[in-house]
Amino acid sequence: MKDKKILYVSSEVVPYLAENEVSLMSYDVPKMINDQGGQIRIFMPRYGNINERRHQLHEVIRLSGMNLVVNDLDMPLIIKVASIPKERIQVYFIDNDDYFKRKATFADENDVLYPDNDERAIFFAKGVVETVKKLNWVPDIIHVHGWLAAMLPVYMKHFYKNEALFSDTKIVTSVYSQSFEGALDTQMMQKVKFDNVPLESILDLEVPNYENIIMTSLKHSDAIIVASENVSPSLTKYIESSGKPFLPFQSKEVFADAYTNFYKNEVLKV
Repeated sequence: MKDKKILYVSSEVVPYLAENEVSLMSYDVPKMINDQGGQIRIFMPRYGNINERRHQLHEVIRLSGMNLVVNDLDMPLIIKVASIPKERIQVYFIDNDDYFKRKATFADENDVLYPDNDERAIFFAKGVVETVKKLNWVPDIIHVHGWLAAMLPVYMKHFYKNEALFSDTKIVTSVYSQSFEGALDTQMMQKVKFDNVPLESILDLEVPNYENIIMTSLKHSDAIIVASENVSPSLTKYIESSGKPFLPFQSKEVFADAYTNFYKNEVLKV
């Protein structure tokens, strides 16, 4: 993977958030490719529970300052950056005071999902792409982790489909069993449709629960990685019948070779 450019887009990454299946793999996979000489960038939201002083986040003025439209509202985009100690890995943080200042990730202190999680996902997807455009950094692969990042493949295939910068970029989505209860805002489908995304391509978002959000992401991805041992039967059935290249679950001990071979022999050959 030497000199290949891979953009990792994740809803959670250690060491900035607590360890779980998504946050650990969102660190381990980029580190592995970085060690192989690949060129990587990691993007994640800048939640309010990330300690900016401890992790030495700082705003990148030249990248910040644009407004992104979400559901017909202008929302300012702030970009911050930090480096993972000892790894020489840069992490970019998508920030906005309205969406990401609160002191938790997805839910309040009563474990109730934030009512604007759908808009946060849309803002995050657009923020990542707009920042990569400003960096003029062309990824060979975009690898998506976590449900809050799941709108990125949708926006890449529709809203940004005419961007020459990404004409050869392949999108991989990792599927995890780590989910949420209930559903996001019932208007999520209309908010995505507002961005000229064809309604027929996002019909699963009529009920924006975890499974339907992931299903929508997979339908807009070029390849799929099963990242959890226990993915739901319906998602498994879709993955196996989709005709898309997919990598079955790999244990932590053997994932490195399997992911590298999948990138080389399946994703980049799509």
